[in-house]
Amino acid sequence: MFQTFKASTSPDQGPPRLKALRQVLETEGFDGFIVPRADAYQGEYVSDRDARLAWLTGFTGSAGFCIVLRDKAGIFIDGRYRVQVKDEVATDHFTPVHWPEIKPAAWLKDHLTSGKIAFDPWLFTKLQIDEITDELGGSDITLAPSDNFVDAIWDAQPAPPAAKVEAYPIELSGKRSPDKRDQIAEKLRKKGHKAAILTLPDSICWLLNIRGSDIPRIPIVQCFAVIHDDAKVDLFIDQHRVEHLDPDPAITVIPPAEFAATIAKLDGPVRVGAGSAPLAVTHILEAADVETVHAMDPCILPKARKNKTEIEGTRQAHLRDAQAMIRFLAWLDAQTPGTFSEIDVATTLEGFRTQTNALRDVSFDTISGAGPNGAIVHYRVTEDTNRTVEEGDLLLVDSGGQYVDGTTDITRTIPIGTPTAEQKKCFTLVLQGMIAVSRARFPKGITGRDLDALARAPLWREGMDYDHGTGHGVGTYLSVHEGPQRLSRASEVPLDPGMILSNEPGYYREVAFGIRIENLIVVRAAAPKGDNREHLDFETITWVPIDRRLIDTTMLSPGERDWVDSYHAEIASKINVDGAAADWLKAATAPL
Repeated sequence: MFQTFKASTSPDQGPPRLKALRQVLETEGFDGFIVPRADAYQGEYVSDRDARLAWLTGFTGSAGFCIVLRDKAGIFIDGRYRVQVKDEVATDHFTPVHWPEIKPAAWLKDHLTSGKIAFDPWLFTKLQIDEITDELGGSDITLAPSDNFVDAIWDAQPAPPAAKVEAYPIELSGKRSPDKRDQIAEKLRKKGHKAAILTLPDSICWLLNIRGSDIPRIPIVQCFAVIHDDAKVDLFIDQHRVEHLDPDPAITVIPPAEFAATIAKLDGPVRVGAGSAPLAVTHILEAADVETVHAMDPCILPKARKNKTEIEGTRQAHLRDAQAMIRFLAWLDAQTPGTFSEIDVATTLEGFRTQTNALRDVSFDTISGAGPNGAIVHYRVTEDTNRTVEEGDLLLVDSGGQYVDGTTDITRTIPIGTPTAEQKKCFTLVLQGMIAVSRARFPKGITGRDLDALARAPLWREGMDYDHGTGHGVGTYLSVHEGPQRLSRASEVPLDPGMILSNEPGYYREVAFGIRIENLIVVRAAAPKGDNREHLDFETITWVPIDRRLIDTTMLSPGERDWVDSYHAEIASKINVDGAAADWLKAATAPL
């Protein structure tokens, strides 16, 4: 099993650790300290060594932060985690703060008249600190870079990852690393940049065609790099991790401890990601008088625009994954309510994926939420929270696999027994939003922000909504959450052909049920139409039936009904399973 079900934190651990942190604040002469979820690589997922927010507070969500003052501590969480935080955190010591509605500067000004707030500059980007600093303008509250005070009190902090790096072959990457390096170097030369400092591990993995196992579920290598305008690369990683790889004369391996001294000697202008690189990088360059340009990591967009090989590999991964999902759903329908649990669901599904003989890992811990647990958007079942799946429950299963040719992510909501009319209504509203995105056709230049409302409109008409983005980018045997592309009100990045996104509207009723339906889609050029303007649309690459028992067909338009029937017919033609799964698939894909 890749996934485990031990609770990694406990609310009772937070208060004594909070007390110890406050003692450090008093000793160091600060009035507060900001503890982010992020690590120095600004990833959504962090290694055990860097799980400072979870260690201090107990909160295990993928986004958020804590501001610790001498007498108050605010745990800042967005709409995905407002139920989860109540279960994981000692809320009599850490007060949940609704973020981004309440911003850190506003909260600080509400609780302090003056003060000096410390932060670790390796764990924040320039944009993050600039925003807080600007909003503190006019107050007597200041931010000050410091050592990491959580590390100072964490006695048994785990060691950093040190696994061997593996090569990612051209048969899967579709483009040689030297060609990618030439592409990025040309971008630098056109902008007049001498070099770019790369701090995002998935950018470096893409650029160098490497993969690793430094983070559970995400096959990345934690390292920094510099790419120069002549396409040469300095890679900051321990030599023993790469010594087995074929040497490349254009890549110089340098110990990580020499990173600061090396970049301080660069000739400018040097490109640094204002929204992705640690602020400490900017501080090092400025102290050395190296001319610095803050701009997007130059690898991000080329990485997001998948080539033909990557798209075809991802298609194959989804076909393979669909077989496992269909076998799982057939198994699930054969179970008697009350005889199996959320953990049984997660372990059985992982077992079917393992039977493909191609699974490298799950792409994230399976969300298996029955009844009220389904309303916790990023619920992770543990031995402590494990719930028996009962008659009348809605079961939300959000899961995925890491295959060497692609990364999958799929959510299906399944009725246990006969669904109620209210459950069917809510499910159908969510389905209508997913169909609207699936069928979207739009001019080139449109962003995810422009399309997000399509998924919400059916819910909005009923006075309902959901507190997460409609979709995130997905990598190719990399992170299951990849930027910069998103379907979200916060996204200003134009969608381009080759980008892979999730399409996952939902609806959550606290202490009752959760609903989410998720397919992955690929942006592609649309067929010529009308006045032949350049338009784009989406190719769906997830091939698993949507539960017909939850669809109120009277709510669907003829076009929506046709979409469901066409989608199910294509699944039936693409996916081959045998035995009971074949019988299940035939019934599940029958016309509405």
